[in-house]
Amino acid sequence: MSAAVRNGDTALPPRFATRLTAAVTARHTPSCIGLDPRLESLPPAVTQGTDPGDPRSIADAFRSFCRDVIDVVAPLVPVVKPQVACFEAIGPHGMLALADVIGHARSRGLLVLADGKRGDIGSTAEAYAAGWLGGPWAADALTVNPYLGLDSIEPFVAAAEARHAGLFVLVKTSNPGSRDFQDLASSGRSIYEHVAAGVEQLAARTAAGGTYGDVGAVVGATWPRQLDELRAAMPHTWILVPGFGRQGGRAADVRGAFHADGLGALVVSARDVIFAHARPEMNAGLAEAQWQQAVERACRDMIDRLADDTPAAALRD
Repeated sequence: MSAAVRNGDTALPPRFATRLTAAVTARHTPSCIGLDPRLESLPPAVTQGTDPGDPRSIADAFRSFCRDVIDVVAPLVPVVKPQVACFEAIGPHGMLALADVIGHARSRGLLVLADGKRGDIGSTAEAYAAGWLGGPWAADALTVNPYLGLDSIEPFVAAAEARHAGLFVLVKTSNPGSRDFQDLASSGRSIYEHVAAGVEQLAARTAAGGTYGDVGAVVGATWPRQLDELRAAMPHTWILVPGFGRQGGRAADVRGAFHADGLGALVVSARDVIFAHARPEMNAGLAEAQWQQAVERACRDMIDRLADDTPAAALRD
C-alpha cells in the first residue's frame, strides 16, 4: 500500500479509493462483513449473563461479539461495515461500544465503512462529515443519503477529499419499497438514474487520474438488472452491494456490479455470516462455545461463492 502523504502538518493515508483497491486485491475478495448486532440473535455463549433491561450490559455483549467477529474475518476480508443504528438503539453505552469496535477493526488492518446513511444541508452536513470521516469516529468511509439534493452531499465530498476518506451514496437500495420513489420517472429517466449520474460526476472528479473516485454508490443485490445498467453508467464508481444472502441476493445476481478484473464492487453480507451459529449447515458439529468457527465457515463460503459466480475470480489469479 502507498505511503501516507501530508496535508499541511497532518499525515494522511492514501486516497480512499486507492486503499480500497489495495485491500480488496490483497485479500483476493470483494467481501464486506456487516456488523449488525441484535441481542436476540447473538450466540448464547456471548449473551450469558447479559441483562436485557440494562443498556450497559447489552453494549458489553455487542462489543464482545463484534470484536470476536472482527478477529475471525480480519485475515479474510478487506472491509467491515458497522451498522450505526444497532448501536444507537441502546444509547450512549452503545455508541461507546461502537467506538471500541471501530478502533478494534482498524487495529486489525480492516477498512471501516460506517453505515449511518447521514444526510443534511449546510453546516449540519459539515458537522456529520467532520465527525465521521477521519474525525473522532475514525471511519474510513460513510454511507450518505442524497435525497436532499446533490448540494447536500458536497460537504461530505469536501471532507472526504481533505481527509482521504470515502463516501457511498444511496442510489438504488435493496428494499422492495425503493420502487416507491427511486423508480419514479423524471425527464425521461428514473430518479435513481439521475442520482447515479450525479454520483458518477463526483466519482470522476475525485478519481485523481485513477480508475475510481472516492465517492461510491449503494446498489442492492436484489436488483440485478439495475446493477448491470448502473455499472455501465458509473465507470469510475465503487459500488457497495448490500442484500447478499439473507435478503435474497445471490452471487449470480451481483455479477453486473463488477468490472472484468474483479474490482469495482464491494459485496456485503451481515446476518448470514455473523449469525452463522443459527445456520445448521454452518454450525454442524460445533459446540455452543465454537460459534466463531461457524462465522469463519460462513465467511469463507461467501468468498468462495463470489469467486465461483462473479468476476471476483480474477482477484485470485
